[in-house]
Amino acid sequence: MPNEPLRMQLDCPLPTLDFEQITLGHGSGGLLTHRLLDGGVFSLLKNEHLDKQGDAATLTLTGRTAFTTDSFVVSPIFFPGGSIGELAVNGTVNDLAMAGARPVALSLALILEEGLSTEDLWRVLVGVKAACETAGVEVITGDTKVVERGKGDQVFINTTGLGTVHPDADLSASRVVPGTKLVVSGQIAQHGIAILSLREGLEFETTVESDTVNLNHTVWSLLDQFGGDIRFLRDATRGGLGTVLVELAQQSGAGVSLKQAALPVDGQVEAACEMLGLDPLYVANEGVFVAAVAPEVADDFVAALRSDPNGRHAAVIGEVVEAHPRQVVLQSRIGGRRVVTMLPGEQLPRIC
Repeated sequence: MPNEPLRMQLDCPLPTLDFEQITLGHGSGGLLTHRLLDGGVFSLLKNEHLDKQGDAATLTLTGRTAFTTDSFVVSPIFFPGGSIGELAVNGTVNDLAMAGARPVALSLALILEEGLSTEDLWRVLVGVKAACETAGVEVITGDTKVVERGKGDQVFINTTGLGTVHPDADLSASRVVPGTKLVVSGQIAQHGIAILSLREGLEFETTVESDTVNLNHTVWSLLDQFGGDIRFLRDATRGGLGTVLVELAQQSGAGVSLKQAALPVDGQVEAACEMLGLDPLYVANEGVFVAAVAPEVADDFVAALRSDPNGRHAAVIGEVVEAHPRQVVLQSRIGGRRVVTMLPGEQLPRIC
């Protein structure tokens, strides 16, 4: 669940260190660097690969392999439902999952700002560990750098992931043809509104939490059940659901017909979007993906997703059509129609 890593922090007490803040010396490669790594990263994330503390980890991989990398600069670094730590792991694991892959190993590179408290760094690392354990993956190599005060924003993270591709995965926009049904795995815009509510001090009846979660187990199970009937997968992160669908239309060459009434949006999130003048279609998600599936399995696919904790609000939201090629057309609740395009700029910067 999204807030599980936060609860785990209570079980991982901060180690006894002889410094309270990160200094430039912690990035020097000398004694302070070793104290930081030994007392923090290596002790918390230890495994047979990381314990060797070499310049590179060695792996033996068989079959098709997926490879991805991502960087995370979210502000603030702690938010309702998570932190930059689990966000970094989940984001990379999910990119592998969208390629039909099960994660095998991750790298973790930390860019720390001088003055960062060791307590905050520890909380971030605990988030990394919790997300790794839930996803069933290990950090096997990494790097740490420190920049001067004012030249970073507490913590930036880069993660790279390797994964083995499911034998039945055949995922490509070229397989998305008219008649294909489009499914979204959950309620949209949760992550972006959780971040914005913290930045702007917005209050709701209940806390809006980020949907950050790893999706690899969910996707692997779906591939076991539906195999090649799943034609395309994409997680709707930065740019939101709308951007993913526009990309799909352009890459496939077909049109996309989208029904606003079918979009799953939490009532508080929708109200916040209306108040702030935001379109939920373009607000970032961190635990939601779009699937394009064969029409004959669409209902069973949604039922399977709804039986999974990560897909309780899954829904068919539209289909691929011959009309209006390379365009997404939204049918509104009141019967109007509008073309969904990509935003020219960033609605919410520093969201992931």
